[in-house]
Amino acid sequence: MKHDFGHKLRKWLWAIIFIPIALGLLFILGVGIFARIPSFEELEDPKSNTATELISEDGVILCTYHIENRTFVSYDELAPNLVDAVIATEDVRFREHCGIDFRSLVRVGVKTLMMNDASSGGGSTISQQLAKTLFPRDTSNTGGMIRKVRFVGTKFKEWIIAVKLERNYTKNEILAMYLNTIAFGSNAFGIRAASETFFSKEPSELKPEESAVLVGMINKPTKYNPVLNYDRALKKRNFVLGQMERNGVISEEALDSLSLLPIELDYQVQSHNAGSAPYFRDMLRRVMSAREPEKSKYYYKEDYLADLESWREDPLYGWLNKNFKPDGSKYNLDKDGLKIYVTINSKMQKYAEEAVVEQLSKNLQPVFFNEIKYNPDRPFAKDTPPELISSLMQNARRWSDRYRALKEEGLSDKEIEKDFNTRTKMRVFSWKGKGYIDTLMTPNDSIKYYKSFLRAAFIAMEPSTGNVKAYVGGPNYRYFKYDNASQGKRQVGSTIKPFLYTLAMQEGYTPCDPVVCAPVTFIVGDTTWTPKSTDKAEWIGKTFTFKWGLTKSSNNVSAYLMKQFGPQAMVDMCRKMGIHSFLDPVPPLCCGAADISVLEMVNAYNTFPSRGMRTRPLFVTRIEDKEGNVLGTFAPRNSESISEATAYLMVNLMQGVVNEGTATRLRFKYNIQGELAGKTGTTNDHSDGWFIGYTPHLTAGGWVGAEDRQVHFESLTLGGGSNTALPIWGIFMQKVMQDPTLGISADDRFIAPAGIQLNLKCDGTDSDAVTQSEDTYFE
Repeated sequence: MKHDFGHKLRKWLWAIIFIPIALGLLFILGVGIFARIPSFEELEDPKSNTATELISEDGVILCTYHIENRTFVSYDELAPNLVDAVIATEDVRFREHCGIDFRSLVRVGVKTLMMNDASSGGGSTISQQLAKTLFPRDTSNTGGMIRKVRFVGTKFKEWIIAVKLERNYTKNEILAMYLNTIAFGSNAFGIRAASETFFSKEPSELKPEESAVLVGMINKPTKYNPVLNYDRALKKRNFVLGQMERNGVISEEALDSLSLLPIELDYQVQSHNAGSAPYFRDMLRRVMSAREPEKSKYYYKEDYLADLESWREDPLYGWLNKNFKPDGSKYNLDKDGLKIYVTINSKMQKYAEEAVVEQLSKNLQPVFFNEIKYNPDRPFAKDTPPELISSLMQNARRWSDRYRALKEEGLSDKEIEKDFNTRTKMRVFSWKGKGYIDTLMTPNDSIKYYKSFLRAAFIAMEPSTGNVKAYVGGPNYRYFKYDNASQGKRQVGSTIKPFLYTLAMQEGYTPCDPVVCAPVTFIVGDTTWTPKSTDKAEWIGKTFTFKWGLTKSSNNVSAYLMKQFGPQAMVDMCRKMGIHSFLDPVPPLCCGAADISVLEMVNAYNTFPSRGMRTRPLFVTRIEDKEGNVLGTFAPRNSESISEATAYLMVNLMQGVVNEGTATRLRFKYNIQGELAGKTGTTNDHSDGWFIGYTPHLTAGGWVGAEDRQVHFESLTLGGGSNTALPIWGIFMQKVMQDPTLGISADDRFIAPAGIQLNLKCDGTDSDAVTQSEDTYFE
């Protein structure tokens, strides 16, 4: 007993007298002893990975580039109840101490060391915890004594950093930094990512009970994760609420009522697969990371020249390789916390994504699955040659990650073939339920399964500025990462015809000029070519108008114009309007024999409502560093492509397509009113469906098709652009026009150039075949 009493007395003397004296001396000598104490500059800019934010034109964070999903918030962006919860739980005397809470240290020394009471908690202040997070401890595995000595040294170092923090920052700034550096699990780093992940809210919008959940996760994010361990999280939340009541920041009545509430989550993990505009994010990374083009790396000269022009004239193209930090190093999108202000409108982006999903999941995919149900070669069309199917499947296997992994393991081709025909468990995409299915199938069957899904792309752009307002590159970014909006190029069909008509209008024709509907034959080398006529038999030989020709998408009228001007003149006109893809100057070009991206086509059509001005697509208006310093600004790049009069004539021509032609369902099905113009397009075998249209203040266009052109609907009724792509435009524009905040109205009007005289009597219907007795002019 006497021995135990003497031992305890010595421990008390150490705790009360000698330890404080020793700590004080060590603290005074600390700065001199520890040479690697962070400088003020390091405290200002710790080596933490900060996500780059893409901020929409209406101020919404669309998505991020990140290694750690972390974006900083200021103290003013924190809900007061969140601040109260943190202080009450983590450091109740935070507003009073200078970075070190000596009362807590004594408590830890007496209760934990002397009385072996671990429930007394730790003694680290918020400032010390911040110091530990910003400059982590050395966790290398060493001997026991060395580890203890190193721990003591590290602890003193944290105290010194904490005091430095207190001297150079306000309490509010320290608290904000602290919350910005915490890892909350679920790929959420920092309070903003955590509040968005668990509650889909900004930190300023958190309710007291929600703040308490997040604060409860601070030190043990997995143990108290409400998704993984609901009961523990609920108990911990109520503990935090109890601390808040104990410290007088909520009332006893509030504690009682809040403690009874369940934890209600809106859980959305902020991964690279999540967020709005993921295809736009990837496209922007490609643009900003581009290097000066090398001709030898391009198959088509036209693509090389287009990229070379972008490198020389577009400051955003290759921005990361043209602009450098003050120290000469390159900016890193994943780590440097840039703020990129983009032209995307968050509402339009949402409406575009919803339109694509609705059309594919509800209207097209179920019908397509039903059509191919009894096809033994599904998803490939019935007339697809077996050797072509074999080639497509072989290429798909070789492009797969699975094939590359098996090759790296040294498996032979025969062994790989066996693997691809062996059933295995896998999770695959589905439009139903959770968005996926856990199933058992062979890798070969999974390739065919994914090939059976229709893809889509859609872009909306503002006339005059070229601001890209919405950008959708595919049906679902998690499972279909290929960007069909700008990376993919598909045959455009009849959507190319307006460029040929533009050439005619520029050369003096008008929409109501007469033209005979009759087959036209071209001599091509040693043979002849006559485009397949889509016109009714009773139309052949009759005289109509050019407006009728475009309204009916007559191949005969297009061939007539091609005969008048020639393929090279059409190619030149396409170039003027912004088409840079390879175009073969041959007669079939008049019917759409060209592979072009959705981005190019929408940009070219944007010339018409822009009154003849070619407006290059604009993706970004401003880039800032994480301190708010402006690193670059970007403005529209416009040049005159066609005359204002020619543009207006084309608007008049293309209005006939919407009012009387292949796009009339925009009126009778989607009830879109006001002045509209556009053009549908369908390619051979219905492999590609297109529609591009515009109002006076918005141009938009979309494409629908499968990965392979041999996967398609069997009929024009189902596979035509008016049934596949046009509905996406209709659904999107319905939502846009119903949203008064977007400023797109049925009252908008196309404005005729001053002094122009037009014959407006024709409307594109069959009545245009009737001889006009008198011209009607509009001034």
